[in-house]
Amino acid sequence: MPRALAKVGDHVVAETETWETVEGNIYFPPSAIKDQSLLQHSDLSTFCSWKGYASYWNVAVDGKTIENAAWYYKEPYDAAKNIKDYIAFYKDKVDIVEE
Repeated sequence: MPRALAKVGDHVVAETETWETVEGNIYFPPSAIKDQSLLQHSDLSTFCSWKGYASYWNVAVDGKTIENAAWYYKEPYDAAKNIKDYIAFYKDKVDIVEE
């Protein structure tokens, strides 16, 4: 069965066999996060006209913090309700692997 991983170096941040793909980004279900303490709340918020407001996480691994590396939609618009609370990672900040 295929799986998706989000990695920082050799450290697996998220791993799942079920995900949503939207606009080329893999959205991991909340249960895919290996260690919730790796995610630190960010004050950044952005707006998408069809998904709604996104909130952001910093990712902290091995004493290094990657600012605004992940985002999620707590209250997405109806068109994006399938990704409610799912977490996506910026590909230039976190390695995304599909196996």
